[in-house]
Amino acid sequence: MIAAVIHQVLHMALVLALAPLLTGWVRLVKSRLVGRRGASVLQPYRDLARLLRKEVVLADNASWLFRSVPYVMFTAIWLAAGLVPVFTTDLALAPTGDLIALIALLGTARFFLALAGMDTGTSFGGIGSSREMMIAALAEPAMLMVVFSVAVLVRTTSLAEIAVYMMGGTVGLRVSLALALIALVMVAIAENARIPIDNPATHLELTMVHEAMVLEYSGRHLALIEGAAMLKLLLYAAVIACVFAPWGMATPTQGSLWIGLLSFLAKLAAAGAALALFETSIAKMRVFRVGEFLGGALLLSLLGAIFLYVSRGV
Repeated sequence: MIAAVIHQVLHMALVLALAPLLTGWVRLVKSRLVGRRGASVLQPYRDLARLLRKEVVLADNASWLFRSVPYVMFTAIWLAAGLVPVFTTDLALAPTGDLIALIALLGTARFFLALAGMDTGTSFGGIGSSREMMIAALAEPAMLMVVFSVAVLVRTTSLAEIAVYMMGGTVGLRVSLALALIALVMVAIAENARIPIDNPATHLELTMVHEAMVLEYSGRHLALIEGAAMLKLLLYAAVIACVFAPWGMATPTQGSLWIGLLSFLAKLAAAGAALALFETSIAKMRVFRVGEFLGGALLLSLLGAIFLYVSRGV
């Protein structure tokens, strides 16, 4: 039990430390792919430190909700990231590390951020919040169908037990899991406001979604929101690695923590490079086509569940 608590503390510190590094790695790879030198991978750390030193500027009509949302959002996403095993399954929060709880925490963070976007009454905040809710209404059913497909196969929604089952070598190649993986990647792109759904580097009022909701934030509040966005990107990469590629992860009975840590770093590097390559090879789509994109994710996840039922003879 003491070892599990120590591993949990190390895990929480690790995801917090690596989240800006993953964002910096994605930006660097994208810059190199388009022929630019790009900023250092440590630039997100400098950006967060600069925001933490700045003074907070609040609108005159901002309520207590607007001031508290950054803390609620950061805490919810950090806690969600703490539920996902990355280098070992021997974690103190492993019994509560459930995929349904994970979706609930992410939904809580999204809900409060959408409220904050509408709190000051600006047109940009309202546009961003409405678009965010539209994306969530399409992404969450697809995510739940992915969870359903995996749960039917493994007979549990516990992330630690799913990782152990996937490492057992009895799964084999399954069309249903491949479809679920593609659907989860599509949902991750939408949830993290990445291209082609949104461009995190733009501030065009006709296209932005996430940035429209946080235009009124500054100082430490904006630092917490940006840090939460970086944690969310790492969280989805960790979920994909935990469910579909848990190899190298240590368990309470076997495996090394150092091997698990090195394998997780390698998976993050591969995921960041793949995301950068994908974003540089595709254009941003119109907002009205987001429904088609996420509808495809829902269809793929539904087909994965159907194939799983047929293959298992249920």
